[in-house]
Amino acid sequence: MSPVTSSKPARVGVVGATGYAGVELLRILAGHPAVELHAVTSRGEAGTRVADLFPSLRGAVDAVFRSPDPALLAECDLVFFATPHGVAHAMAGDLLARGVRVIDLSADFRIRDPEVWAQWYGQPHGAPEYLSEAVYGLPELHRGRIAGASLIAVPGCYPTAITLALLPLLEQGVVDAGDIIADAKSGVSGAGRQARIGSLFAEVQENFRAYASGGHRHWPEIHQTLTEVSGAEVGLIFQPHLVPMTRGIEATLYLRPLDGGDWDVLLRQRYADEPFVDVMPAGSHPETASVRGTNGCRLAVASPPHSGRRMVLSVIDNLVKGAAGQAVQNMNLMLGRPETEGLEMLPAFP
Repeated sequence: MSPVTSSKPARVGVVGATGYAGVELLRILAGHPAVELHAVTSRGEAGTRVADLFPSLRGAVDAVFRSPDPALLAECDLVFFATPHGVAHAMAGDLLARGVRVIDLSADFRIRDPEVWAQWYGQPHGAPEYLSEAVYGLPELHRGRIAGASLIAVPGCYPTAITLALLPLLEQGVVDAGDIIADAKSGVSGAGRQARIGSLFAEVQENFRAYASGGHRHWPEIHQTLTEVSGAEVGLIFQPHLVPMTRGIEATLYLRPLDGGDWDVLLRQRYADEPFVDVMPAGSHPETASVRGTNGCRLAVASPPHSGRRMVLSVIDNLVKGAAGQAVQNMNLMLGRPETEGLEMLPAFP
């Protein structure tokens, strides 16, 4: 499918618009000049005005939550799924058959092997026939394929931060792909908007902990992408942590160099024309606050003494470049719009 270009606004739908990623998507789409919000759905909030549930959108989103009726969604040019895992499995096929393009923010179509997906997500894959059609929506890696895609699997937040840090080094073969340590930290919004004891203020504030040390669902996604880029099986340790902040991901990659090449130069050359990747001077320490509310990723190379390793530091906003912003970046490419349209936000500070 070729990119759609039209002077008319694209009619878009958002399924599952009450989670953090869904609300962030509404915030971005509300200011996008080339789209019309045609359908905003939620089973639990059907009939409620969006701005009544989310006052931050008052004056910007004049819509009412509706049930995710297939006939309503089929009236859209493009539909976003900001839903729990398994929902897009059940609904995407009907929309694709009707010519509606789909951008899925969940993990439903990220992993190409349905058996691997079932192992990590605890249920059978509900739509394996669409896995070969789905394009992994990391524009810095698959920009050409995204433009003509019908189905986009938006990368996860941790995978985005980690993959962008490693892409140039694996592509150039200057790092030992068999010995990658990804030490990553996320704000609480990465856990979603459900009521969970581990996400309560009293549990998170003044606390810092690792989790999923026995294996995290994003491991197979990261492993799949890095293996694809390197052309050989990668050895990956991925350890996530929860930190007491709302937004942001910081990933520190501990890597063994294979030669004495200048990694800073490689990153700068690879991302010179990428609008959302900023390579900071070597030795810098990128901060999550510097990308809060933006679609940007900031990277820096560091060389700790006496270790035999080098590091790449990476920060993103997990709800923007790690979810809703990257979804809109994909949409822009699919619609033949400027890639940065609707995404030229400056970070909020402090």
